[in-house]
Amino acid sequence: MTSPVVGVLALQGDVREHLVALATADAVARAVRRPEELAEVDGIVLPGGESTTISKLAVLFGLMEPLRARVRDGLPVYGTCAGMILLADKILDPRSGQETVGGIDMIVRRNAFGRQNESFEAAVDVRGVEGDPVEGVFIRAPWVESVGARAEVLAEYDGHIVAVRQDNALATSFHPELTGDHRMHALFVEMVRARQAAGSL
Repeated sequence: MTSPVVGVLALQGDVREHLVALATADAVARAVRRPEELAEVDGIVLPGGESTTISKLAVLFGLMEPLRARVRDGLPVYGTCAGMILLADKILDPRSGQETVGGIDMIVRRNAFGRQNESFEAAVDVRGVEGDPVEGVFIRAPWVESVGARAEVLAEYDGHIVAVRQDNALATSFHPELTGDHRMHALFVEMVRARQAAGSL
């Protein structure tokens, strides 16, 4: 099977690191800034950054509605940190004008683990990732307050939900792209391959 094409929403945030991690996980990685680029990918990563800024830029660039539509139609999507917030069906404390893509039945609290100077790294056991715990980098990270019946909790840290999956959507509070451990990206690329295989039947 040919390598899937996986985009990274390249409006703001740590785009380059995700592109490197996806390439290491045997995907063809592309930056996505326009609706026509979104139309060409088999999966997409919503990176860390500032969730309000990303959502406003997505609207400005005409990407928000096409992104919502493709995620509703089953496009595999992986959100890290700010990307997790964008995938939440509800934000507990949204900024004015902040929108979400949605796709995971969860309520997320922004900046729940503290401010920038309270960032930290921690080992996280993630269901579906074999071997040692994943080293998670938490930078102004959210956590998940609660999930609905369809969402599966993959990991918790310090009593809080930090990784969730629902169907073809995956989200983590932490940044795996900053550590050199690309197993989360490999898990996501396998989700993309599974979607491709199901579509070819």
